[in-house]
Amino acid sequence: MPNQIIVKSVLNKTKKRDSWFLDDYTFNPYSSCSFNCLYCYIRGSKYGENLETSLSVKTNAIEVLDKQLALRAKKNQYGIIVLSSATDPYLKIDREYQLTRSALEVILKYKFPVHIITKSNLIKRDFDILKEIDKEAILPNDLKYLNRGTIISFSFSTLRDHIGKIFEPGATPPSLRLKAVTETKEAGFLTGISMMPFIPYITDTSEELEHLFTTFKSAQVDYLLPATLTLYGDQKGDSKTLMLKAIKKHYPELVEKYNKIFLNSYQLPEYYRNAFSKKMKELSILYKINNKIME
Repeated sequence: MPNQIIVKSVLNKTKKRDSWFLDDYTFNPYSSCSFNCLYCYIRGSKYGENLETSLSVKTNAIEVLDKQLALRAKKNQYGIIVLSSATDPYLKIDREYQLTRSALEVILKYKFPVHIITKSNLIKRDFDILKEIDKEAILPNDLKYLNRGTIISFSFSTLRDHIGKIFEPGATPPSLRLKAVTETKEAGFLTGISMMPFIPYITDTSEELEHLFTTFKSAQVDYLLPATLTLYGDQKGDSKTLMLKAIKKHYPELVEKYNKIFLNSYQLPEYYRNAFSKKMKELSILYKINNKIME
């Protein structure tokens, strides 16, 4: 059973809106994450090796969100709320607690726009509310060009279920996630892909890139946001430790490359990142998929 915690605040105002995710606010109904992705940036010693063991439910989140949004709406401080920035809004336990659905009802009440980022197909449960938000939300003046209040991004690191099982063991399998992408697009939502992170020498090979872009083109996604892998920490529960352990077990032929890349750095070498950026732009043009939510 997850822990239950009481919080004083759940709506966080970002210092600067990210050009990719368009986040003015973030909301996380849960703390930690049962999807347990090895590469996750929130990892650290306080969570342990299995993030699910530290999963917490913010039991008063909806009440607090209502108060905070009422104040923001009164001051006309509208902006896009990202669900979620530090966990997934559609964890398996949300089938029981339904905090995300309750939060969306409050968000609709105050007419704030949302950007959902998820690895789950549970989002289909809330299409009814998300459609209302899409129509009713009040956008900040500089984002009125979007002309809609709901953005939905599905997060992937791979389309292969066997690879997903290694690096994101608790998440909805990529094949089911992809089906949800198609259904979300067919439902009329602004739908895209957060392809973060590509896993070096595993999901960023020429063969895999062709498969990814061909698949997402067929799904008619509106955008694809790509990013390289970053790894932090040397403790048992840190992303670098867990990823290198997984590489050693499942891809021993890549151990030397990963050790060379990440031994003294948290990110890939500059030459690699520059080549990656160039390749993503080329593929974006070739497959006619935007590399931003809206051009």
